[in-house]
Amino acid sequence: MRSLLLALSFLPLLTQSTNIVLSNDDGWAEINIRVFYDMLTNANNSVVLSAPADNKSGTGSSDAPATPLIKPCEFNSCPTGSPAQGFNASNPRLNYVNSYPVTSMRYGIQTLSPKFFGGAPELAVAGFNVGANLASTTLISGTVGAATEAAKESIPAIAFSGTTGSQTAWTAPIQPYVNIYAALSTNITQTLIASGKPFLPSNIWINVNYPAVSGTSCSSTRDFKFVLSRINAAGSNAAQD
Repeated sequence: MRSLLLALSFLPLLTQSTNIVLSNDDGWAEINIRVFYDMLTNANNSVVLSAPADNKSGTGSSDAPATPLIKPCEFNSCPTGSPAQGFNASNPRLNYVNSYPVTSMRYGIQTLSPKFFGGAPELAVAGFNVGANLASTTLISGTVGAATEAAKESIPAIAFSGTTGSQTAWTAPIQPYVNIYAALSTNITQTLIASGKPFLPSNIWINVNYPAVSGTSCSSTRDFKFVLSRINAAGSNAAQD
């Protein structure tokens, strides 16, 4: 199998502000998505977060109308009885949807984007997920489901996933892996934006996965190299890379 190494510089990328919808499957109050939101915003993007009210990992492309909360949002980030969709009182760009990742991404594209951007988003990103999404796992990943939904709606999309970490509240101290994965994801997003529109071919999304972060391995963004490959190994009916 041939691999293509992608050289991504961690120098500042000069890009114009891009309208981005951000979702995940771990929930709107998980620390990964909040730190990623902050980094994308600090990179001069206009970002709206639209993610499930609770952890919906492993729900793939499940989809259902959002319903009022019969229990608190994850990490008690909204109370029982809250409406089917809601937002952070201090930042209305942080939104929850009491349903699946696909439903949340669609709400971000069809409802929140016209409100905040005056039209459709230019890019959609999902994650970064708690845990990798590789090979057959992509079939059940809600993070992948959200990116796929965006691509189906003609929005170029990226799904990000990291091996290290566990479900953690946005109020917890930020661990090194969170900042590393968020910085990598932001850099890839900015690199794609800098390449110019349409960013990706129609109906195409990118699946990005990061190896484990530790004190001795992959402890800095400088330790990472990017390899472009197919999601599944080539089969008898598919050409080799």
